Amino acid sequence: MPNRAGIETRPPPPAIALTKPAALIDFLSDDGERLLVEAEAREAYFPLASHFVTQENRGFCGVASMTMLLNALEVSAPEVPELSPYRTFTQANVLDDRTEAVLPRETIRRQGMSLDQLGAMLETKPLAVKVRHASESTVGEFRATAKDYLSRPDHFVLVNYLRAAIGQESGGHLSPLAAYHGGCDRFLILDTARYKYPPVWVRADDLFAAMNTRDAASPAKTRGYVRVSRK
Repeated sequence: MPNRAGIETRPPPPAIALTKPAALIDFLSDDGERLLVEAEAREAYFPLASHFVTQENRGFCGVASMTMLLNALEVSAPEVPELSPYRTFTQANVLDDRTEAVLPRETIRRQGMSLDQLGAMLETKPLAVKVRHASESTVGEFRATAKDYLSRPDHFVLVNYLRAAIGQESGGHLSPLAAYHGGCDRFLILDTARYKYPPVWVRADDLFAAMNTRDAASPAKTRGYVRVSRK
């Protein structure tokens, strides 16, 4: 189709290049939107959606999740020189000397971070943080706890799960939960890798199974979830 200058252009490639597994419900579908409207636990959705960011590189899923969460909680942020005098958390400034002591930025860029490392980084901020490994929990406990947090303002849940276990490609990933729908027992994951997948509704037992997997960065422990609120 020609543009205003009369030059023939091709439409841009689709932002989501990978096929969505049939077991997941695309949030951008009619069913996905309906589930959000009907969801009984969705307090996290609007604050997170208002501050959503796509991870800047393939290792920054945890960094992007932290950035969204801190902005959603309206934690006092550093000044951004390019936006002076305004302040906000970005994937550049959410990492500082204290997080560097937990895991260096360049290591995160190469390989991401584990569940415990995410929890330790969040604890460098003025937050109440509770890390729970799936092997120490049950799907029932996870469902009840996550639903409770998603029902309360200023309470958030970040999940660390194996993509392959829910039919996606391919390794470990970190993203925030945004809502829970009891009728179909599904959680909404706001995927930080928007260049790969849209937000999806995943069954609670499938998500728990994906968290109950070993992380190569911390093979003695399983993945799991982190509950976060204001301190």
